[in-house]
Amino acid sequence: MPIITKITFQKKNTDRYNIYMDYGKGEEYAFSVDEDVLIKHQLKKGMELDEFSLNEIGYQDDIRKSYNMAIQYLSRRMRSETEVRKHLADKEVEEPVIQEVVHKLYDYKFLNDKEYAIAFVRTQMKTSDKGKGLIRTELKEKGISPKLIDEALEVYPRKAELSTAIKLCEKHAQKNARDSSKILRQKLEQMLMRKGFNFDIIQEAVSETETEKEEGEELAALKYQAEKAKRKYANLPEFEFRQKMKQALFRKGFSFELIDQYLSDGEE
Repeated sequence: MPIITKITFQKKNTDRYNIYMDYGKGEEYAFSVDEDVLIKHQLKKGMELDEFSLNEIGYQDDIRKSYNMAIQYLSRRMRSETEVRKHLADKEVEEPVIQEVVHKLYDYKFLNDKEYAIAFVRTQMKTSDKGKGLIRTELKEKGISPKLIDEALEVYPRKAELSTAIKLCEKHAQKNARDSSKILRQKLEQMLMRKGFNFDIIQEAVSETETEKEEGEELAALKYQAEKAKRKYANLPEFEFRQKMKQALFRKGFSFELIDQYLSDGEE
């Protein structure tokens, strides 16, 4: 039966030990183990190890190495259980070992999906301009259960979400000031939808934003859009030119009445 002939600590990692054994042909390096595994199995010089013991020691050491890997991963920031599982799987850790590691992480309070979800929502509230819908999607992608997601989103008050939506609308309204009132409203609604805000929040936020232009402002916006369209249709015959201009400006959200007024004034 193989016997341990020497145990030395590793120079670059003093928490790990090299085990040397004699399999009947003299001393040779056999394997390395974590200090916890060494102590747990009471490994020492002169100890005989059968095949079952060697396999069990190897399995326990895999768990310890993977656990340390998970702790290092968690040290950067909080993670969900799914993220930890994926990280270990990407490192080619076997599923039974991952299962043992996850149980251990829960036992020592290093994993808690509920606390993770709540912390994630609070961070997104403070650092992003996302609505609850988008945050929900991101938590789902991180493997958080629907029940925990619902509980976590309760820390995001409707008032705060509406305030974020209004600020977004005001910012985008300034950037798109040369759009028609109709197109501006559509753009704001679409932008808020992409950001994950629900219908009620979108309608209220857009209503709170100044999207309706005075007639002079609307005409100025039309002229800006008309200048771009004119370059495209400048070489067309007069009748076709006017038709194309009407169609282009109508698609931009301007009323036929305002378009006709512009064209009647000689496209000034």
